[in-house]
Amino acid sequence: MRYIITTLMTLLLLLTSAYAQRIKFATVAPEGSTYLKVLREYADEVEKLTNGEVTFKIYPSQVQGDEKDVLRKIRVGQLHSAGFTGVGLGEILPEIRILELPMLYRNYEEVDYITSTLYDEFSEKFKENGFIILGWADVGFAYVYAQKPILTLKDLQGTKMWMWEGDPLAEATFKALGVSATPLSLTDVLTSLQTNLIEAVYVPPLPCVSLQWHTRIKTMMNVPLANVSGAVLISTKMFDKLSPEHQKILVEKGREHMRRLVKLGREDNEKSIELMKANGVQMVEVPKENLKEFYTAAESAYQSLVGKLYSQALLDQVTGALEAYRNGKAETGK
Repeated sequence: MRYIITTLMTLLLLLTSAYAQRIKFATVAPEGSTYLKVLREYADEVEKLTNGEVTFKIYPSQVQGDEKDVLRKIRVGQLHSAGFTGVGLGEILPEIRILELPMLYRNYEEVDYITSTLYDEFSEKFKENGFIILGWADVGFAYVYAQKPILTLKDLQGTKMWMWEGDPLAEATFKALGVSATPLSLTDVLTSLQTNLIEAVYVPPLPCVSLQWHTRIKTMMNVPLANVSGAVLISTKMFDKLSPEHQKILVEKGREHMRRLVKLGREDNEKSIELMKANGVQMVEVPKENLKEFYTAAESAYQSLVGKLYSQALLDQVTGALEAYRNGKAETGK
């Protein structure tokens, strides 16, 4: 009798493991970060709701390489899922970079409106390219940080600016702004600030602090340069191995947790700004009369990328939706 029970239990474990799926997930987020905390809470809830049949193995702190390395590993099946910034997302779907156009948004309400408007459309396009989107995970507004105050476009043009190496959107943006930027990988930025190879950088406040860049700059241009997009994706190869019920859990809980992550990330960015202020970083308010030249130059960047990253129709869709949203807000007085 004891032998029969043992045998049945062994068979049950074998059957359970046969249906269990372990999702290998990579992220550049470091240990202790809000990003990683929310991801682990998401993974724990998925495991609980699927009775342990879907679990995650999370690789943090860029241990699986940069976004291009991670994408390559997903495509060959070594990894299954990852959190990407706009740079990585653009390697899969170039037109997604339209969400990060310079000087496009005035506030996060506009970001949320445009991303929600395009969510289903981009979800289908990611699927066509072999990925399921589990939720937006935006990093927040990027600002320009420099050694000296930047009040005009001419000030920016006279600064030794950094540019994320291999980013076509950044290249087009700075070209339109008339800025000669130095392309460098993320890992080379701090050293380049220390040696004065560059004098200015752009990034959301939280990464600016976590990467220690804030220790080498003196001012922050208090106008959002762009919203840094992000998303959590899973390969369709892995997703299709899951039961319909488990797929539903993964998607619904993904969107729920990623919405919370975006909210917490924005709060972390505000805290990081306060920390920079406390450490002597000067907040530079650009006069309204000087903003027009920035917006005019940014619009030329939009057009320069038509046919390269996105279509004219998509650009018209985004700018038209944004204009309608602003007009609606103005009419209601909100």
